[in-house]
Amino acid sequence: MVLSSFLTSLLSGAAAGTSTDLVFFPIDTLKTRLQAKGGFFANGGYHGIYRGLGSAIVASAPSASLFFISYDTMKVEARPYIEKLIQNTTKNDAPSTQLADTLTHMFSSSVGEVAACLVRVPAEVIKQRTQVHKTNSSLQTLKIILRNENGDGIRKNLYRGWSTTIMREIPFTCIQFPLYEFLKKKWKEADASDGPLNPVKGAISGSIAGGVAAATTTPLDFLKTRLMLNKTSIPVRHLVQNIYRDEGFKIFFSGIIPRTMWISAGGAIFLGVYEMTHYVIDTSHLLSTFP
Repeated sequence: MVLSSFLTSLLSGAAAGTSTDLVFFPIDTLKTRLQAKGGFFANGGYHGIYRGLGSAIVASAPSASLFFISYDTMKVEARPYIEKLIQNTTKNDAPSTQLADTLTHMFSSSVGEVAACLVRVPAEVIKQRTQVHKTNSSLQTLKIILRNENGDGIRKNLYRGWSTTIMREIPFTCIQFPLYEFLKKKWKEADASDGPLNPVKGAISGSIAGGVAAATTTPLDFLKTRLMLNKTSIPVRHLVQNIYRDEGFKIFFSGIIPRTMWISAGGAIFLGVYEMTHYVIDTSHLLSTFP
């Protein structure tokens, strides 16, 4: 059963991550160029919108698989501890089921994001530098980073923006996944069904949750983009001060429309494919031979 759950999460995550990146990569490119210093047209405009696709595709399956393996595992393993924590904190023998659900999903998705970022951050650095025409291909960008021309070190260059990526992903996932799971739960209650949720309904739930989370966390995404595109390392506080002084407050919401549209539609595909893969495996019992 443990192996079955592991393989289900692995396959679901890989299918979800790859399909989403393939479909929505051009919108991600436009968003990156809107956020880059100098503006949209100075960083390529509508030309070469598939630049950097290679690094995204290489990383999408392992990063999404890491996320869902961690997320699905922690949903089961962390739930008893969270219920006990709520009981000890509230002195209540019967803690709120919804509160326990929400905290479990927040914690599990946060663990999943940290695991996924081990793969995602280097791929994002390579992808975004290629998107703004720093080079013509992901491989060329990687070679430049490995040459360490700025003297910051390969690790710092590959993981530039790690802290702001985590700062963006944790709030994002703490909004998206509890809302996603809540919408699924309410839909199942309305259907009065004990079976797996229809993947289309899962996709709609993912789209709504993704759109809300995307719009809310756009300033953090903007800072992550600027850090990754910067030639040298810079403290986040100094970056915020410099941007606010030179470009004003509104610039922090650059790319909010394409980001919200992209993640809302992407959430439908990402979580829809995840639900579809789960649905196919659960209904066909493909993994029933595993212990």
